[in-house]
Amino acid sequence: MNSSRFALIVLPLGFEEVEAVTPVDMLRRAGVSVTIASLDARLEVTGRNGIALLADAPLDVSFSRNYDMVILPGGPGVKHLRADPRIIDLVKKQAARGAWVAAICAAPTVLYDAGLLEGRRYTAHHSVAGELIAILESERVVVDAPIIETG
Repeated sequence: MNSSRFALIVLPLGFEEVEAVTPVDMLRRAGVSVTIASLDARLEVTGRNGIALLADAPLDVSFSRNYDMVILPGGPGVKHLRADPRIIDLVKKQAARGAWVAAICAAPTVLYDAGLLEGRRYTAHHSVAGELIAILESERVVVDAPIIETG
């Protein structure tokens, strides 16, 4: 696919499948070139409900390009995203470039860990509301460019 827009979605073990597949599907239908990256070296990544997806590349290989958007799906796998300093570095660099970062469900906690939510409007899944003191719990989606969060 020859596209002028590029997105990266990072899959950790235990990702929420619908929160990964839906953005990939919608973006590819819109002509965006989407790279699916596994957080570790294995290309087959199993989600929280036992559905395995095949990534295009491990995360390290995916760092070779500046992406227009980085997407972090939620689910129990968010703990792996939060524990990986490469992810914190990735979202900080995205935000510093003014490029989009989308965090779904519990994934806004990654943005919190990276210091990207201070002074911003944001939402997340209610399960992480205790960590995110300024969460807008009644909002389903919050866009505070260049950051998008969904609860």
